[in-house]
Amino acid sequence: MSTPNEPSFRESVDIMFNRAVALMDLPPGLEEKIRVCNATYTVRFGVRLRGQIQTFTGYRSVHSEHMEPVKGGIRFALGVNQDEVEALAALMTYKCALVEAPFGGSKGGLCIDPREYDDHELELITRRFAYELIKRDMINPAQNVPAPDMGTGEREMAWIADQYKRMNTTDINGVACVTGKPTNAGGIQGRTEATGRGVQYALREFFRDEDGVAKTGMSGTLDGKSVVVQGLGNVGYHAAKFLSEEDGCKVVGIIERDGALTDPKGLDVEAVRNWIAGHGGVSGCPEGTHIENGAAVLEMECDILIPAALEGVINQSNAARIKAPLIIEAANGPVTAGADLILKEKGCVIIPDMYANAGGVTVSYFEWVKNLSHIRFGRMQRRQEEARHQLVVDELERLSHHLGDAWSMTPDFKSKYLRGAGELELVRSGLDDTMRTAYQSMASVWHERGDVDDLRTAAYLVSIGKVADSYRAKGL
Repeated sequence: MSTPNEPSFRESVDIMFNRAVALMDLPPGLEEKIRVCNATYTVRFGVRLRGQIQTFTGYRSVHSEHMEPVKGGIRFALGVNQDEVEALAALMTYKCALVEAPFGGSKGGLCIDPREYDDHELELITRRFAYELIKRDMINPAQNVPAPDMGTGEREMAWIADQYKRMNTTDINGVACVTGKPTNAGGIQGRTEATGRGVQYALREFFRDEDGVAKTGMSGTLDGKSVVVQGLGNVGYHAAKFLSEEDGCKVVGIIERDGALTDPKGLDVEAVRNWIAGHGGVSGCPEGTHIENGAAVLEMECDILIPAALEGVINQSNAARIKAPLIIEAANGPVTAGADLILKEKGCVIIPDMYANAGGVTVSYFEWVKNLSHIRFGRMQRRQEEARHQLVVDELERLSHHLGDAWSMTPDFKSKYLRGAGELELVRSGLDDTMRTAYQSMASVWHERGDVDDLRTAAYLVSIGKVADSYRAKGL
């Protein structure tokens, strides 16, 4: 799929970092301090399964402690290795800096195919992995806070949080040791959808930027735009669902591991998701037309391409044939450094992973704050807000009664205005604000600096600048 001289994911992150720092005036020592990974811990542990001991290898990498705790997901996948984990940890540092989440960057991984084990076995493995990390302070609400990633979800986070509480029975903030938990176990509403929702908010903000949209050759709003999504996992599914249901986009292609589905009129995302859940892939799905070679659909005519699964799916071997004028990286590292240059030369605009999928860590930050404050968002102010709104509605109704038929309120105004913001509304509001502010900080560099011609370099410039400022403030 990729050409022999294709840079690895780790090398791609380094190349993109180097491209950005070449445009900055950083002392060489500080540049090196920001670039290198501080520490990677490798753990090998045994678990008795099916009558014998099986040994597993896991990693937790800390890229930068310019702010603590450090933050980053734990993935369960056979391809997990030290290089990948370190590259993802670096990306987390820049991502947190860009969206102003007060964390350093970290990442974890366990080399395992979760589909090969039943629920009880997975719990034993997860708890043992967590135990090995917790006893070395690699999971701790004040030092290192994991979250879900590929192959993990709410369930695994609940097991990790419980394991931490068992080992630290008097830590009142223990539940904040991990984010992405179920809502009934200290989680926050809106976390499961957060990364996909962030992709939606990122695209909305991009389409508010007339100069940016003009560079793609498109115009107007998201309404009616055709979208191809690669990977209908948690992120791809939520991004496709929200864009099609709320923004009028047509999802014309969905790529999965066993092929792809296409329909120029638009696919029913919910129906495809249900089919995949029941059958493990898109083969045989009655929606759209099934195409055996899924990778070919990446090259299909569309307005917006959303790679939402694996690293390196757009590389030097296929970049020249990509037709989408706009790519938004919902996955980490789906476009290699080599492909990035090819696409840039073609005039394709890429909304980089560092920004595009930062919705997850943003809402994780809200969950961590909720856990530390020990109170649900909206609990204190919601009813007071409603009571204040009620005063306005009562006054409007009095005026309406006084003026008769000449004046009346819009039918659903009252119910909408009277509803105070609960946790989900506040989370979405905070996420929307974060994605808007971060985009604007990148776009101002992109549009105003003559030596920056893409959003990825702009994103690195903003984030590296913020990390450098943090280190300077520490006296380094």
